[in-house]
Amino acid sequence: MVVGEFVEEIDVVVIGAGPGGYVAAIRAAQMGKSVVVVERGNVGGVCLNVGCIPSKALIHASHVYENAQHGEAMGITMDNVKVDYAKVQEWKSGIVKQLTGGVASLFKGNKIRLVSGEAFFLSENEISVYDENESHKFKFNNAIIATGSRPFELPAFKWSKRVLSSTEVLGLSELPKRMVVIGGGYIGVELGTVLAKFGTELTILEGADHILPGFEQDMTRLVERRLKKHNVKIHTKALAKGVEETENGVVVKAEVKGEEMSFEADYVLVTVGRKPNTNDIGLEAIGVKMNDRGLIEVDKQGRTSVPSIYAIGDIVPGLALAHKASYEGKVAAEAIAGHAAEVDYKCIPSVVFSDPEMSSVGISEKEAKEQGLDVVVGRFPYAANGRALSVNAGEGFAKIIADKETGVVLGAQFVGEDASNIVSEVALAIEMGATLEDIELTIHAHPTLGEVTLEAAELALGRPIHVVVK
Repeated sequence: MVVGEFVEEIDVVVIGAGPGGYVAAIRAAQMGKSVVVVERGNVGGVCLNVGCIPSKALIHASHVYENAQHGEAMGITMDNVKVDYAKVQEWKSGIVKQLTGGVASLFKGNKIRLVSGEAFFLSENEISVYDENESHKFKFNNAIIATGSRPFELPAFKWSKRVLSSTEVLGLSELPKRMVVIGGGYIGVELGTVLAKFGTELTILEGADHILPGFEQDMTRLVERRLKKHNVKIHTKALAKGVEETENGVVVKAEVKGEEMSFEADYVLVTVGRKPNTNDIGLEAIGVKMNDRGLIEVDKQGRTSVPSIYAIGDIVPGLALAHKASYEGKVAAEAIAGHAAEVDYKCIPSVVFSDPEMSSVGISEKEAKEQGLDVVVGRFPYAANGRALSVNAGEGFAKIIADKETGVVLGAQFVGEDASNIVSEVALAIEMGATLEDIELTIHAHPTLGEVTLEAAELALGRPIHVVVK
């Protein structure tokens, strides 16, 4: 309904149509609320357009290329395997288009209105939306901010034709001959692996002692070994200092373990973190509290310091993960509808689509020791799993951590084929308060990679079948 001349009334306004915002909008609509979604870019946000989905499509394409080149051990030989990278990009873009179209269909099916433009808060219950063609004003009962994040720009590495973020790298029409990656976290490793498999000479500069510093070193060591097989040069304890751009490339200056070094390449990819999109939308003026990093402070329901306004995803403290944002979106929408929903972060899986894949949920063995917990640990090698060997993926392991007295599962880590899917079983186990015996008594299909979870649980219980305990 129209109030006055230009202001429209709505129950819930969601700002951002990424994996947090569109999920929140759908859940709010399911709860009987009238919903408007404001999006300044493309439906699906970073994840669907220039993040999770396109990167995984390129990762899969690089795996296909690698497998086509190295099938000799299985008696399969292919000659003249080539990459048409423009065609790869076309295929990737088709996937993105299909999924963004799916979100638009979901909006239509749930009677959610999508408005294109920039959002700006006028008060704790009113917002303006404008683009170059038109403007709107909405009066709302509640708002959910889901504006996501953007790549962090280093002062010495300003974005340019040759200094790229993950967004630009995902859209390259040709494969670079040489690339320097600043930052050996999950984005740098995932995109770097794609390029290395397609033949790019890759150098990774990481400031920590090892790449993927958020994971235990017994896991990252396997990824590092595989990268080096693709001739990737990895420099740890490296501080990138600056870049000189030439007509055809860049020269990156860095200090590596105290030594000044230079690296020549076609491009430099900077992946040193992301910055929340909380500026220029009027939050300060209406009293929404943020910390010194620009992250919005929220309670367990996603409610900000302004009771009518909620925030979710990359703009609130915690891991910047798409599935975390979706989860928080459901909680916020249900809280707005009067339900007693609140977040519980004890088992958010983290996944890196490296080679081999890595995943983690709950606490690690190292964290258990640091917390002084008395635990048992079962570590089972992929090399003893029939399915892993049959798909030529015998490298890796599954590790499960449980309370020593009760057997309650506290965490797990996987590194190996399909680790991204296998971790979900343990996430469910932690959520349900399951024990090692619960996993042991669950019949797992054979031969499957999922059996590594069963075997790790049996190892922790001291009664493994397919390995001998010395």
